[in-house]
Amino acid sequence: MARAARRMSESGYFHVIVRGNAKQIIFEESDDYRFFLNRMEKFSAETGVGVCAYCLMENHVHLLLHDRESALPEFMKKLNVSYARFFNWKYERSGHLFQDRYKSEPVEDDSYFLSVLCYILNNPKKAGVCGPAEYPWGSFKAYDGGTFVETELIKGLLPTWEEYEELVMLGESKANPGLEAPKKDDKWAREYICGELGVESCSAVQSFERKERDEAVAKLLAAGLSERQIERLTGVSRYIVRRIAW
Repeated sequence: MARAARRMSESGYFHVIVRGNAKQIIFEESDDYRFFLNRMEKFSAETGVGVCAYCLMENHVHLLLHDRESALPEFMKKLNVSYARFFNWKYERSGHLFQDRYKSEPVEDDSYFLSVLCYILNNPKKAGVCGPAEYPWGSFKAYDGGTFVETELIKGLLPTWEEYEELVMLGESKANPGLEAPKKDDKWAREYICGELGVESCSAVQSFERKERDEAVAKLLAAGLSERQIERLTGVSRYIVRRIAW
């Protein structure tokens, strides 16, 4: 089965997620985070893909990107390959560092942009590490400039630091409660599964090879289908779906 095409964004904005292979740690120490940020800045300048927000967690990364010239695949390839080579060399390891392809979800309106922004910056809080203001590997403090992070749209939507801080601290559900977990009914979900995966029946996903199945489930999760919905419509077990989700 060929890989399903990625969903494009008319606005050019994307929420991108990169995970360590099998949940493995991809940042062992502070210098690793710094190297990743350095490469991100370098390849942002080279490709024109703007970074609006980021959060680097121990075993995964969240990015809010602005792809002006359809250069997102190039940017992500450069970033992932460069960092994987560095990490493998430094820790004398071999093999894949990242889990499959990166996930990307279009961000098409201002409300969803703010919801994604808050979600990304609040990842350390959700993980029980610390608040976004204290976390050193997130872009919360980039609002005032002085970094490679693009803040034009953020400042256009939240003109003052007080508005920005209040929104982020309240969390993504306050940015737009209806966008935190988009609801997709089963009729829509069935049509999406068959159309995007090129199958006549949703249950056909069970017959995919393991890698193809996991990629298909990851795509459905990124499109907003719930874990329970995927299990119910495709027959793929909740355990497998949840493993892929995390």
